[in-house]
Amino acid sequence: MRLKKGSSLKGTVTVPGDKSISHRAVMFGALSEGTTRVTNFLKGADCLSTIHCFQKLGIQIENHPDEIRIHGKGLHGLRESSKPLDTGNSGTTTRLICGILAGQSFTTELNGDKSIQTRPMGRIIDPLSLMGARIESLKGNGCTPLRIQPSALHGIHYCSPVASAQVKSCVLLAGLYGDSPTSVTEPYLSRNHSEIMLKHFGASITSEGTTAIIQPEPKLLAREIQVPGDISSAAYFIAAGLIVPNSEVLIQNVGVNPTRDGILKVCRDMGADITLLNRNDASGEPTADLLVRHSSLRGVTVGGALIPTLIDELPVVAALACFAQGTTVIKDAQELKVKESNRIDVMVENLSAMGACVTATDDGMIIEGGRPLHGAVIDSRLDHRIAMTFAVMALACDGETAIKGADCVRISYPNFYEDLKKLYK
Repeated sequence: MRLKKGSSLKGTVTVPGDKSISHRAVMFGALSEGTTRVTNFLKGADCLSTIHCFQKLGIQIENHPDEIRIHGKGLHGLRESSKPLDTGNSGTTTRLICGILAGQSFTTELNGDKSIQTRPMGRIIDPLSLMGARIESLKGNGCTPLRIQPSALHGIHYCSPVASAQVKSCVLLAGLYGDSPTSVTEPYLSRNHSEIMLKHFGASITSEGTTAIIQPEPKLLAREIQVPGDISSAAYFIAAGLIVPNSEVLIQNVGVNPTRDGILKVCRDMGADITLLNRNDASGEPTADLLVRHSSLRGVTVGGALIPTLIDELPVVAALACFAQGTTVIKDAQELKVKESNRIDVMVENLSAMGACVTATDDGMIIEGGRPLHGAVIDSRLDHRIAMTFAVMALACDGETAIKGADCVRISYPNFYEDLKKLYK
C-alpha cells in the first residue's frame, strides 16, 4: 500500500461496528436461551474467529448481510468440539472463551496464529486456576496452545494486577459457572462492555468503583443488540481530520462509552476541535456523531487511569503528538508491549523513519512534536492498528509512504483504505 500527502479530507464516514461489543454479542448470545439478533456486527477476521469457535461448539450462527443471528442453547448447551478451536489473531476470543470453557463438562484445546502464540495467557490462567479450573499451557510457556478440562469452579475475589477488560471478562464469565459470587477488582477501571451486556441478557452483575461482582447460574435470555461504531476505528479518522490541513470530517454513530473515550479526552487536551452531535444511549451504550476539524495541537502527558480507556488508540496518540507543538509523554502503558506487536518498539522505529523525534521508555514513549516529517517505508509487523496509524500519518507527510503488510487491517476494519480514499479532496 502506497499513500501520498493529501490536501484536505472532507465528508462523512461510518466506521464498522465495535469489535469488543461484537465479540461479546456472539459469546453471550450463545449462552442465552433463544435467538439473539445483532446488527452492525463487525465482520472483521477477529470477530469471525469468535463465530467459528462457537459454531464448532455446537451453536448455530447465521451470518446475514444485515445481521447476525445466534441461536443460543443456554449456559450448559455447548458441546465438545471434535477439533481444537482456532482463535486466529484474536486475543479477545482467546481470553474470554477460556472463562466460558472452564465451566464446561468436556475438554477443549485451543490455539491461534503465531502472534497469539506469543501473547501472555498466564494473566487468565492464574485466576481461573484459583477458581479451580484445570487449564494448562501445553508448551509450559504461559501461552497457547491451551487445554481446558472439566472441573468444579468456585467463586473468588480476584485483584487483577492489570486493568484489562479481557482478564476481567474472562473471570466474570467463569463466575457464571461458580458455586458462589465472583468479583474482580482492577487498579483502574477497564472498558465495561461485558458488565453492560451481561446485565442486558439477564445476569445479576453489579459494579462498585473498580470492582465488578457477578452471581452464578443466571438464566440468560436472547436479546437484540445494535452494535455502535467502534471508537478505535473512528480514531484514525479523528487523527486524519486533525492533522491534514483544511479538513472537516463527520464520523457517524460512534460508541462513546466513558470507559472507552480516552482518545476524545486526550484530543481535547491537545486543543482539538471535536464536536459531539446526536447523542444517544440506546442499549446502554452511548453513541454520538463526531465532527472533527483541522486543529493546531499541543503536547500533553497521557498516563494513569486514562490508559485503559484508550490502550488501542495509543499509536494514534503518538502520531498526533508528532504534529503537536511541544513534548508529549505516554506513560503507564506497558500493555503496548504485549499487543499484536510490541507497539512501543514498532511505533518508535517507524516514527523515527519518518523524521520524528521519539524515544522509547519502559512504559511508553516521549515525543518531541513539530518536526518536519516525510514519507518512509513502514513495517506494520502485521499489526492492524500500526498499519492504519501510518496510513493516516502518510496524508500529512511530504513524499510517499509505503506500508508493508497493509492488508492486516482486515482484522478490525476490512474497508479501511476504501473509506479513507472517499474523503480525499
